[in-house]
Amino acid sequence: MSDRLFGIHPVLAALQSGRRRVTRVVIAESRRDARVRQIVEAGRMAGVPVHFQPERAVDRLAGGEAHQGVIAIMAGAAYADPEELLMSAGPLALFVVLDGVEDPRNLGSVIRTAAAAGADGVFIPERGAAGLTAIAVKASSGMAERLPVARVTNIVSLLKSLKGRNIWVAGLDPAGATPWTSFDLTGPLALVFGGEGRGLRRLARETCDVVLSVPLAGGVESLNLAVAAGVVLFEAVRQRRGTAGGPVGVSGRPEA
Repeated sequence: MSDRLFGIHPVLAALQSGRRRVTRVVIAESRRDARVRQIVEAGRMAGVPVHFQPERAVDRLAGGEAHQGVIAIMAGAAYADPEELLMSAGPLALFVVLDGVEDPRNLGSVIRTAAAAGADGVFIPERGAAGLTAIAVKASSGMAERLPVARVTNIVSLLKSLKGRNIWVAGLDPAGATPWTSFDLTGPLALVFGGEGRGLRRLARETCDVVLSVPLAGGVESLNLAVAAGVVLFEAVRQRRGTAGGPVGVSGRPEA
């Protein structure tokens, strides 16, 4: 199985991270700038051949995707092992769980947001959801090459496993009874986000320890998935940094 990455940031991140094998890099002959020289050097350091080809050849290889004149040929998507990812997290674990996100661009955007917030990793389902395609990796601006993403067979089973490890499981849903700023997000935590349109599925929602909501102005039904993830993740960041107006303890959760 092979895959392709398009664009400066995703390709450079793949070469530098070494998380999955890059078999070769193809660059348009018209690109000879400093950013491309970074890729050439990263390829040299990683032992990956870099080829310059005519623009038309690169366009054909991209198959219609925007590529910035740079394409990497990959040896398949690299997913983290779920158990290893859980074991690697420290006492203040912060995970993102996606319950059936179908748009690869949304997946990539959430991965980028999670990486920016310092999350330990992202869990996604094996079936019925977007995976680490070239489109998702590009939308993540290369962060999918740096932040571990693990696939699991069953999201509900994952949530139960997280709870068994004393990781608090907090879902996000417009119908949630607890405002996102009123919950203590400072301990080990997994934030669960539903798919586009339908939100959290019933069993996932019922398995969460708490369901949070972000109150919206009248006439606005919902936030974009990546925006919602960013709002809640960076509230966790704010609380963990101990800024003014920190977390408010709620029933079943110790005061910070």
